[in-house]
Amino acid sequence: MSAPKYYREHPKFYVSVDCIIFGFKDEKLSLLLLKRNFEPSKGEWSLMGGFIQTNESADDAAKNVLGKLTGLDQVYMEQVGAFSEIERDPGERVISIAYYALINIDDYDKEGVQNHNAYWADINDLPALIFDHKEMVVKARNLMQQKVGRTPIGFNLLPKLFTIKQLQTLYEAIYGESLDKRNFRKRVAEMEFIEQTEEIDKSGSKRGARLFRFNSDAYQRMKKFKM
Repeated sequence: MSAPKYYREHPKFYVSVDCIIFGFKDEKLSLLLLKRNFEPSKGEWSLMGGFIQTNESADDAAKNVLGKLTGLDQVYMEQVGAFSEIERDPGERVISIAYYALINIDDYDKEGVQNHNAYWADINDLPALIFDHKEMVVKARNLMQQKVGRTPIGFNLLPKLFTIKQLQTLYEAIYGESLDKRNFRKRVAEMEFIEQTEEIDKSGSKRGARLFRFNSDAYQRMKKFKM
């Protein structure tokens, strides 16, 4: 069945997704990049992406891209927005819908990442990126900075057990600035969904540091009560 005349009269474009994948590595906020293996811009650094297929929504396409690269199917993901400048892709007219994702660097499929010729880059020392990918990264980080202060999305970047120092370092990496240690610990102590465990991390000293975890159930109860 052919499309109605109204639809046929209008131009058709390619629609793709691009994924800004954040991780927390060596006390730094990192971004997963890969070297493009096809033209245009072959050999240059790029975000991971792909075209939306006929049987996919934009969300489904982004999840599939993330799954192929990281091997993970339960990833925190949020839409950044559409990027539609006419000349943004020198190959064809392509409108891209960008998403950012937060993953625990210890959980992803390292072999799969290597097969895609990808690597983790320090967010503050990125190589030149193709097309408008840098603009996507900047917008994604701004959105993450706005949301991380209101909701506990940052815990997606941490292992299940973490120290308060690790938590503070994470927030400093996200915001790009130092935080007062005393004020930060006071704020954490007020968060009922950050739960102290009996386990000790002794990797940094003989005495060690108490390990904590994020309690999702406690957070949901708190959120429901506030509503």
